[in-house]
Amino acid sequence: MRIDILTVVPELLESPLNQSILKRARNAGLVEIVVHNIRDFSTDKHRRVDDYPFGGEAGMVMMIEPIYRAIEHLKSQRHYDEIIFTSPDGEQYSQGEANRLSTLENIIILCGHYKGIDYRIREHLITKEISVGDYVLTGGELAAAIITDSVVRLLPGAIGDEESALTDSFQDGLLAPPIYTRPAEFNGWRVPDVLISGNERLINEWKEEQALERTKMLRPDILE
Repeated sequence: MRIDILTVVPELLESPLNQSILKRARNAGLVEIVVHNIRDFSTDKHRRVDDYPFGGEAGMVMMIEPIYRAIEHLKSQRHYDEIIFTSPDGEQYSQGEANRLSTLENIIILCGHYKGIDYRIREHLITKEISVGDYVLTGGELAAAIITDSVVRLLPGAIGDEESALTDSFQDGLLAPPIYTRPAEFNGWRVPDVLISGNERLINEWKEEQALERTKMLRPDILE
């Protein structure tokens, strides 16, 4: 899999993309993640990529030309299954979408910045708009890191215990049940007896009950 990320502040992505599971997956050749500085595609001598908006709105807008050149440059080298724009008014990101993206071969993630991007980019170049929540970030870089992390960890071989990813919250439409480890008792706080009973059937039933109850209590909207 290959993920190309377009940004005006590539430094924001250096640490998130080079740690933990992402680093291991890249080193193992499971994914190729390439960060591109949109300023490299500007023809302005000052590498400018923003300008004032038509209509007198406050703030600056990312210009169409550098982004167009960047995307067309990448598309000339390979086919892309999705060209994603991170935006607060995009489709709410979900585990199901992460699962779908993990099956693709090549994707581009465009990070917005300033007041936003020239809307013609969204009309003619973007195939998918994704929001990571109902709030506004300084730019789309952190959202791109979230999407990349959630996708890469699903790739076969990215996690040592592949079953672990399949039992994460939301994979079955429910929150994950509580988890515990040694010691079985600490400060008078005991692990539920069923988990140390050795009875696999009872343990699985307990996990299913807990997952359902936690979802009802914490995220009833998921059940709806």
